[in-house]
Amino acid sequence: MTRLFGTNGIRGVVGKDMTPDLALGVGKAVGTVLGPGTVALGRDTRLSGPLLARAVASGLMSAGCDVVDLGVLPTPAEQYYLAKKGGLKGGVVVTASHNPREFNGIKVLDAAGMELRREDEEAIEAVYFGGRPKVAEWSSVGSIRSDGGAIELYLAGILSRVDGDAIRSRGLTVAVDPGNGAGCLVTPYLLAALGCRVISLHGQPDGTFPGRPPEPVPEHLGDLLRLVRETHADFGVAHDGDADRAIFVDERGTFLQGDRSLALLAGAALRGRGGTVVTPVSTSSMLDDVARAHGGKVVRTKVGAPIVARTMFQTGATFGGEENGGVIFPEHQFCRDGAMAVAKMLELLAREGRPLSELAAALPTYVLRKGGVEVPADRHAAVLEGLVRLAEGRTVERIDGVKIHAPDGWVLVRPSGTEPLFRIYAEARTEARAEALAKEGADLIREAIRRA
Repeated sequence: MTRLFGTNGIRGVVGKDMTPDLALGVGKAVGTVLGPGTVALGRDTRLSGPLLARAVASGLMSAGCDVVDLGVLPTPAEQYYLAKKGGLKGGVVVTASHNPREFNGIKVLDAAGMELRREDEEAIEAVYFGGRPKVAEWSSVGSIRSDGGAIELYLAGILSRVDGDAIRSRGLTVAVDPGNGAGCLVTPYLLAALGCRVISLHGQPDGTFPGRPPEPVPEHLGDLLRLVRETHADFGVAHDGDADRAIFVDERGTFLQGDRSLALLAGAALRGRGGTVVTPVSTSSMLDDVARAHGGKVVRTKVGAPIVARTMFQTGATFGGEENGGVIFPEHQFCRDGAMAVAKMLELLAREGRPLSELAAALPTYVLRKGGVEVPADRHAAVLEGLVRLAEGRTVERIDGVKIHAPDGWVLVRPSGTEPLFRIYAEARTEARAEALAKEGADLIREAIRRA
């Protein structure tokens, strides 16, 4: 069967891969699988959002579902709405997260606000490609109404989970860059509610993303790095398009890699109680070091936030997340949550009384290198089996792709879920060794291609 969902929802270029016809069909299929009831619908700030959201809504209503339109909001705000309101069948978010502005996408959520299990996605794909959606009688088509209260509910939930008095007593200054995405509607207001002096950059919702591209990577955050230095802010934070991720900048204007902020927040979550941290197989070994120091352990999964969240839910984990700025706080909800990550970082700084750069400097040092080798999608399985044979006799993990461990580092090679390539992750204590391991990974892929 043809696959519709990638690692994290459905994505594509608007007018090419992501069309109103596709959105309508997905809405019909989702409504058929979820069954009669009410479905929440939200979107990020992309220009194509209203077009695609209305198409999804029409598909849902044609299958007999009622729709509650939450408007523009961060994805985790809709997820929180689903979890707290109760009685809904699920939700749909029209967003392409960190992808460039010409993209858009569709995420489907269950009644608890979590992204769907793969078997549920397959059920939707079977309806979509099989052409068997439910068609409601004229008297049973769904209705649509608006609810503008989801963001207020979400903010209240975050504020209830942090030590607001401790944060307010510090009077911190924070530079926030929502990147013209959905975070504009939440994070500046959250910071103000926590007594921070807020300096906002690219803070107007705008689907053309005039300030910077949606992905919060170093090459896109030059303005934020300068702003933090020039205003003497205590730290800076940037979101992706739907604000389920948060990337931090320390008070010196230095970009903080996502694995380092993840490790800091994991240490804060585990301190005094231990527990389990869930993260993908691609995350730095730094997290293992921090977990052990606090009496905890790390459980690794396949790459993908939905898989991490599901594993956390099933194991009763204390904390989880990814190295891309996606952090999950299970006491709050089982999904990546950019605004909650900001609140927890404020709480950490308030309690420690030390600057972010000092806290980060105390973490173990590892060097992570990433890369990729193009491999046609129809050859992924054969190349993966070839990699297993080439790695025979070495210490290997098969959680997701092939992860080869060496005494002084590791290299992971895995097929992309969205592109015709194999991704490479390599980590070691030094740059030279990390580069060498990354090259070894690329060489192994090319050899496996040659033998396939």
